[in-house]
Amino acid sequence: MTFNHRVTGSSPVGVTMEKDFTKRFLMNRDETGRFIVKSSKTGKTYFVEPIDGKEKTSWGDYNPATKDFETSNYGKYKGSVKPEESMVTEENGFDKVHTLKEGESPLEFIERIDDEYYKRMEAL
Repeated sequence: MTFNHRVTGSSPVGVTMEKDFTKRFLMNRDETGRFIVKSSKTGKTYFVEPIDGKEKTSWGDYNPATKDFETSNYGKYKGSVKPEESMVTEENGFDKVHTLKEGESPLEFIERIDDEYYKRMEAL
């Protein structure tokens, strides 16, 4: 199962808004798949959310007898949001929003841009 991911490395504007926004962003994490990564190297916070326009994601089990993947809803969470439900937007105060290609790892992307940011910090 792969998603497009939306990643930003900047926090929403305003200290009080940031606390409230973070709480709303992480609400229902199992359903939305949203998570936050804080870099120990730069101290920068990255907000990540999986984007998927489909209604429901198929879940299933591998059946070793038939060697098939048997899908069903299983009542599990989707683990992503629709594009129109995205909270990682310029309207919410994020100035650098990156939408990754389907299947691209958000953690690898964060590591790459965080390394670039760290190099710029060291140069100052």
